[in-house]
Parts: sequence; C-alpha cells; structure tokens
Amino acid sequence: MTRLILTILAIISASLHIWGEYQGPDYLIYIFKPLTMIFIIIIAVLANEPPSRRYKIAIIAGLIFSMIGDVLLSLPVDAFMIGLISFLIAQMIYTYAFRAGRPLRIKFIAILPFLIYGVTIFVILLPGLNGMAGPVAAYILVIMIMAWQAWDQWEDKRTRWALLAFIGALLFVISDTLLAVNKFGEPFAAARVLTLTTYFSAQWLISNSNYT
Repeated sequence: MTRLILTILAIISASLHIWGEYQGPDYLIYIFKPLTMIFIIIIAVLANEPPSRRYKIAIIAGLIFSMIGDVLLSLPVDAFMIGLISFLIAQMIYTYAFRAGRPLRIKFIAILPFLIYGVTIFVILLPGLNGMAGPVAAYILVIMIMAWQAWDQWEDKRTRWALLAFIGALLFVISDTLLAVNKFGEPFAAARVLTLTTYFSAQWLISNSNYT
C-alpha cells in the first residue's frame, strides 16, 4: 500500500512538473522534478527484500545522482555539462548494480543491437554537436553498456525484478535519445512530455526492481 501511495504521489508530482514545462510557472519545474525523484527514491529505500543489499544500495545511489542531474539541468543557467557528468555517474552505478555478482559474459550477438543503436544515434546527432561530440559519445557508450548489462542480467536471472530493470533501462535510453534529438537535432513540441514520461517511468521501474 505504501508503494502504491508513493507511486500515485510520483505520478501527480511528475504531471505538475510536465505542466510547468509547457505552461509555467517555472517554480513548478524546480519543485516537482526533484520531488518526483524523491518519491521514487523512497520506493527503493523501503524495499525490505531486495535482490541483494549491494544491489539496493547501488540503485539508490544511481537514483540520487540522477536527481542531482535533474536539478542541474533544470537550473536557469548553463549547467548541461555538469548535469551530463552526474547522469554519467548514475549510469555507471546502474551498470555496477546490474552486473554485480555475475561473471562478465561477452556475447557479440547480444552486444550488437546496442552497438548499432548507439552508433546510429551518434551519427544522427553529430552535425549539431559541435564541441560536445566527445562528451556525448562517452555518455552514449556508457548508457549502451548499462542497457546491455540490464539485458544480460535479465537473461541470466529471468526474474520479475530483472525484467523491470531491463525495461527501465530501455526506457532510459529512449528518454535520453529524445532529449538529445531535441537539444542537438530538430526540436519538436512533444519532446518534453515524451522525454519526461519515459524518464520517470524508467526510474520508477529501476527503483521497483529492488522488490523481489
């Protein structure tokens, strides 16, 4: 019941944030984006039977760094690079969570879809990246590794919680792709609502992967 209440609160908070993105005032963005993440973090914190203690701590840490990135990207100053670094750290922590305790398995057929997707997105974005090509390439590499490891965990465990983590990872990739296309490619009106709904859904699923 507590998890359901927190989920409802997160949905309300996320909706208010999205409303603020389109209609204002700006304080709705500053308040409700981090507040949505706080509700999602609490869901992870309250998990009493996680896959492992290490997994739970890593997921919570990844959520916290994501929230820090959210705050930095919402500021009325250009903090994109710092925010990108914060999300880069979050992806690295998620990668650690997804592969902790398992031997590294290198299957080219499993890596190939993530490699193709990452290269394709980078090539599409490249004309608009200017001086950001290096950082964006690094971020794409890290998030593709994260998604690959989420899939590898699901293939290995075949549990409900591993599936939630994998779907969450895929939604995270979709969200960041939409964000990047809107920022460095062709902006489009629905970008923010699509980016935010997939982003919050991704974080909610990853948070709930703490429940076995």
